[in-house]
Amino acid sequence: MRPLAAAPPLLLPLCLLAALFAQPARAQQPFYTDDADVTGRGQFFFEAINEFDVLHSSSRPAVRQNTATFTLSYGLFRNAEVSVSAPLITIFNERGTFPRRVNGVGDTSIQIKYNFLKEREGSRLPAMTVAFTVETPTGSVEKGTGSGLFDYSLNGILQKSLTGRTTLRANGGLVFAGNTATGAVGLRTRGNVFTGGASVVRRFSERLALGAEVTGARARNKDLSRGLLQGQVGGNYTLNDRMTLDFGVLAGRYVASPRLGAQVGLSVDLNTRLSEREK
Repeated sequence: MRPLAAAPPLLLPLCLLAALFAQPARAQQPFYTDDADVTGRGQFFFEAINEFDVLHSSSRPAVRQNTATFTLSYGLFRNAEVSVSAPLITIFNERGTFPRRVNGVGDTSIQIKYNFLKEREGSRLPAMTVAFTVETPTGSVEKGTGSGLFDYSLNGILQKSLTGRTTLRANGGLVFAGNTATGAVGLRTRGNVFTGGASVVRRFSERLALGAEVTGARARNKDLSRGLLQGQVGGNYTLNDRMTLDFGVLAGRYVASPRLGAQVGLSVDLNTRLSEREK
């Protein structure tokens, strides 16, 4: 999920694009823990985020990775959306390695997400959503930007308002086939991988929301080198009624996680009439 100095050239055209639209934006970025909300029927929602990671020494010759991910979501029908996500990856190798820098498109993901139960006032039940994702091998195996595999995964999402300003989200899923690798980050073990995570986000004002999360993954092989565990703190700042600035810093354990990382991105509602992610 590239150097922070490289972020502005990529984000500038996104800002120009976002300025063309004028609708309220909501997003779960920068968190990996997904939310239960879906894009309204017939509406579009766009997210772009840039992550720069410092990798563990066991990832050498790769020492750093930069990933710019772009996601477009569309509301298929009430309570359901489809989204396409594609990353641009830059891997920085240690000195003496050729090539020193590798650039390329990563693997493209297609996801269908269905919110089958909404949170209701007075009920103890959380909102419940299920998401099925297929990741296609559009990246280059030779460059290290792609896995060369088709990945299939299923993720369950729970979301509960603890107070009027604080929201708890929890995910639990399974990668049936393929792996979770994105460039040099993620599990390269093929086969079943269990994934999970939880986040707490609090809105401190009309513009600012901050939160924290813990996410992880474990292959059936219990070797620690086949695990992923990371934490992140971050949030969103509403720039205007159509767009948010998303930001976060993270740290992880084990080779599959980045040692340190930082994210910055934008979330934009692309609709021409007043709307919000479907209630």
